[in-house]
Formats: sequence, C-alpha cells, structure tokens
Amino acid sequence: MNRKQVGILLFENVEVLDFCGPFEVFSAVRLDEGKRRDEPSPFNLLLIAETKEPVVAAGGMRVLPDFDLDDCPALDLLVVPGGWGTRKEMNNTRLLRWIAERSGEVEILSSVCTGALLLGKAGLLDGKRATTHYRSLEWMQELFPEVIVEKEVHFVEEGALFTSAGISAGIDMALKVVSRCFGETVARATAKHMEYPFPESNERRITVT
Repeated sequence: MNRKQVGILLFENVEVLDFCGPFEVFSAVRLDEGKRRDEPSPFNLLLIAETKEPVVAAGGMRVLPDFDLDDCPALDLLVVPGGWGTRKEMNNTRLLRWIAERSGEVEILSSVCTGALLLGKAGLLDGKRATTHYRSLEWMQELFPEVIVEKEVHFVEEGALFTSAGISAGIDMALKVVSRCFGETVARATAKHMEYPFPESNERRITVT
C-alpha cells in the first residue's frame, strides 16, 4: 500500500484535541472494514515540531515529536492545529517559513481552530475563504483583510485548502479530507468505527455573536 504521509505540527500550548482529533480520524481509516485488524490505515501519521524535545500541550500533556523541521520527510498532507500557543508562533519566522515551503509540496493543507492564523501569517490565505475558532473570527479578519472569513460554517473546503472552526471541528474537517482522498463511503465507515456522527451539515454548531 502506498500510504499518504500526514504531518501534524506541534508547538508549545497546542490545543490537544486540535491535533489528537485529526490524528484519531486518520489513524482509524481502513479501506476494507473487513480487514480492520489486518491492514493499516492508508495514512501514515507523523508528529512534527521545531525540535525533537517533548512538546507540552494545553493542559500539560507531554508529546514526543517524530521529526523536527529539518529532518521531516516529504508530506502529502499537513495539519496545522491551533491553541493558545499560536499567539507566540505567529511571530516564529522559522516556523512560518517552513509552513509556507511545505504548503507548496503537499496535496492538502489544513488547519484546525487558530492554526488558520499561522497559515495567514505564512501568507497562504489571501484571497481565499477560511475559518477559525469563533472567538478569533474578528481578529482573523483584522489581521488578514484579504481573507474571506467564513463565520457561519464548521469547516471550509477551498480547493486543496481545508480550514475548520474550533477544537472538535478538526474531527469533521479530517473526515472531509478522508472523503476527498478515499471517498465518502470510507469516511462514513471511519466515523461509524469512532462512534462519531458523520458531518451531514456544515453549519457552525455554536451561535457566533
């Protein structure tokens, strides 16, 4: 099986479900449900950080990256999560440059929550539709006036770019990526295995005020 390489970016104070939600979805995918215990996911998951030192996520979870920015192999998909740590990383020129460089190589670029602000800072959202956590929608529009900020949807699929609303929305976004790569039948089977409702609607699940 020619597995797709999925890189999930980590940084200090990254929101746990922002990266663990997509990780769970991609790792749970099977092309043949009848061989769930015999065959691996068609996605190979890689955790990437600026260094290989343990990353302390929100809430104190310690996570060990597989690769750093220098030795990360070629990727097919890149997931940029959010969380409080994005405030600091928005000024991390090395990380932003790496994201921009990798964006030109991957089949799909995606963000969860305020990870979209890192994509914006990397110059990847101008003229495109995108979304983020409901509390950061206005801030995102102020920072990036050329971005079409979508306020009423749970996730945005803009060509090869996927962005999602806050935290748990990354699960829905990842299921839509699975649909793009391997079809809706596989994505629905993945959601069923997770006992998670497949996103039939794209309405934002909280009221933005």
